[in-house]
Amino acid sequence: MQILLAEDDDGVAAALVEVLYDHGHVTRRVRYGRDVLTYHRSSDLLLLDLGLPDTDGLDVLRALRAVSDMSVVVLTARGDERSVVRGLRLGADDYLVKPVRLAELLARIDAVTRRSAAKGAPAVRTVRAGDVEVDLDARRVRVGGTEVELTTKEFDILAVLAGRAGTAVSREQLLDEVWGDAYQAVSRSLDVHLTQLRAKLRRPELLTTIRGFGYRFGDLGDLRDSGA
Repeated sequence: MQILLAEDDDGVAAALVEVLYDHGHVTRRVRYGRDVLTYHRSSDLLLLDLGLPDTDGLDVLRALRAVSDMSVVVLTARGDERSVVRGLRLGADDYLVKPVRLAELLARIDAVTRRSAAKGAPAVRTVRAGDVEVDLDARRVRVGGTEVELTTKEFDILAVLAGRAGTAVSREQLLDEVWGDAYQAVSRSLDVHLTQLRAKLRRPELLTTIRGFGYRFGDLGDLRDSGA
């Protein structure tokens, strides 16, 4: 397997490269977050340290997830709950805190690889609820066959909800995925954008408010989807 290792500590990087090589993995080591976006296409899995010298690893993960669904294992000294939660919500497949036992790391890599290989079905990229169609790839929304113009933030909110159609999504998760940080985003902004979104869609039953928690897109009996 081709592994991309983003690690700025030379000693840690050298040890990891050696162990991975001994277990049949070819590893490209990079020091900077910007290099992840340069080399990710030639790799199967990313081992990502969060404490990179040019940018925060969570920002790297967010940018990567916008262009790739490659497997990502975060390997970092940052073990606080907030970082772990953000890393997983931003799309990490696993999150390990240093120091980590090498046998465990290898087992986690194998587990992530197996899960990735098991994703035989194509990802759902178009979601339909009644006469509303959300094309996640083209970033288009049609209601009753007519395209509806949304702002970037309005579509981002709708995409998070439609991507989990029928499932409750918390306010914190929406803020985290759309604004990048649930702790710093202005909660009032979400309310304003949701009001505008509902007005444009003209389907009040489509976005359900779950009091004290968050929101849900569509009803399970009214949902359809199609692969890319």
